Amino acid sequence: MYKLPRGMHDFSSENINKRNYIINIIKKNFEYFGFEPIETPAIENLSTLTKKYGEEGEKLIFKILNSGDFIKDNKSLFKENNFNYKNIISTISNKGLRYDLTIPFVRYVVMHKHKIIFPFKRYQIQPVWRADKPQKGRFREFYQCDADVIGSKYLWQEIELIQLYDEIFTQLNIPILILINHKEIITGLLEICNIDNNYWNNILIALDKWYKIGLEGVKKELLQKGIPNNIIKYIEPFFLFKGTFKEKIEFFSKKLNYSNKVTNGIKDIKFVYNKLQEIGLNNTLELQLNLVRGLNYYTGIVFEVMPKNKNYSIGGGGRYDNLTHIFGLKNISGVGISLGLDRICILMQELKLFKNIIKYYPKILFINFGNYEAIYAYKLIKILRSKNISAELYPKPIKIIKQLKYANKKSIPFIISIGKKEIERNKISIKNMILGKENEYDNIETLIANIN
Repeated sequence: MYKLPRGMHDFSSENINKRNYIINIIKKNFEYFGFEPIETPAIENLSTLTKKYGEEGEKLIFKILNSGDFIKDNKSLFKENNFNYKNIISTISNKGLRYDLTIPFVRYVVMHKHKIIFPFKRYQIQPVWRADKPQKGRFREFYQCDADVIGSKYLWQEIELIQLYDEIFTQLNIPILILINHKEIITGLLEICNIDNNYWNNILIALDKWYKIGLEGVKKELLQKGIPNNIIKYIEPFFLFKGTFKEKIEFFSKKLNYSNKVTNGIKDIKFVYNKLQEIGLNNTLELQLNLVRGLNYYTGIVFEVMPKNKNYSIGGGGRYDNLTHIFGLKNISGVGISLGLDRICILMQELKLFKNIIKYYPKILFINFGNYEAIYAYKLIKILRSKNISAELYPKPIKIIKQLKYANKKSIPFIISIGKKEIERNKISIKNMILGKENEYDNIETLIANIN
């Protein structure tokens, strides 16, 4: 029996139609906001992908075996007294499937920098792959829809991207919370606590799991990573503080005002919040200190989008200042957002949001009576297709009842029956399968006007 690898999915026509509906809204808004499309290959060099995502992210990169029988040619690497994981990987694999769209985008920018006009606004809608544990809403192959601006440090880009989130989810009819934080507020808090910066990444990784494992789970993981209990108790109130956006800003400013990092982070957050208050949003913007975004490359403001009354993310992103520097291009800052197409699709199905958008469009099946009638039908089919109407001829002149069953199973709303009598009379007989009504027309133009 054939099975798909875990975390992979087939998509039916119905699934694809729903996904295309979402993609069209996302793509339209990306372009309205001035972003231009690019695409990058599914496979990147491991040197491009590695040392960018942090320790946990590195483990999830799908590595691809080099062409040829490298294992057979390098048997000595697998001897117990000579076993070295890093040596083996570098010998048998130097490529991998892309983990996200941001690193390939930055690599693209560096390679094409002389052809790009900065600031460069691009969007990508492509699949990515992660060797993650499959579960509901978490796949090993999934689509990301990314929009990034590279070459500008100004916070108006963050404001623009939050508005982009707001507009897309408003049009999808999904009420959301747009969570926002700043990496420097977190790192400033860790500095105040005199926590050795060797522990910082471990703490950020644990905090990033807040919505998956909860507060107690995070505390347990921090203890396991060697963070003393008194430090955990000190920072806990900052993450649990509840209040309005302004109340949180005031609380953090008052309690942490002797950290330059915290001061800078709050200054950026206040600027973005105040400007968006003036511009207006349809959805709620919320300051959330436990929002970390686990990827190592974020440096400033970070975002997360969560559906209201749900405990999972359907989008995220943030500011990254040092990524192009890693590839040899200095002083080029970037900021971007990503939307998870698969999770959005699952959510819309749960909320029954597809019910009112999947419509019947003019789609016609011609009954096949034989070769003579088929040629006549194809002349009409050609006209219908030129008018953007889907039309097809049943491929075999079998019993009409079987052809009608086919139309019903495929939810084809219109049936045209043109036999020899109709051809002699120069008439077109069409039946509306939804309403059960039948009409006759003198010419194809009148028929098109009526079915449209």
